[in-house]
Amino acid sequence: MIQAPRNSSARFAIGDVVRHRLFDIRGVVFDIDPVFANSEEWYEAIPLDMRPDRNQPFYHLLAENDEESYVAYVSQQNLLVDDEDRPVDHPGIGQLFERFAGGRYRMRRSLTH
Repeated sequence: MIQAPRNSSARFAIGDVVRHRLFDIRGVVFDIDPVFANSEEWYEAIPLDMRPDRNQPFYHLLAENDEESYVAYVSQQNLLVDDEDRPVDHPGIGQLFERFAGGRYRMRRSLTH
């Protein structure tokens, strides 16, 4: 069972466009875990000198790089605000978001509560 801290503060919100601190990856946030909630195998596959702390928000991204589009799972410590003010080129964006404006995406109304 995953134990989330009482005061977990996510720096980014759903719809924000972010960039990876170390790698050439951009993406739009579509879900947030208050702490690490992926598999142990995934976590152990990260080189020890790059392995992030589990007790921080982790973000699910519709991501892109120069070669492909994919879904990424990234720790808060490895994300920065993307200030390019241009859309992310990912085929899944239209399913979750309705428009891009002001550097961020707006979630489809049918998916919000």
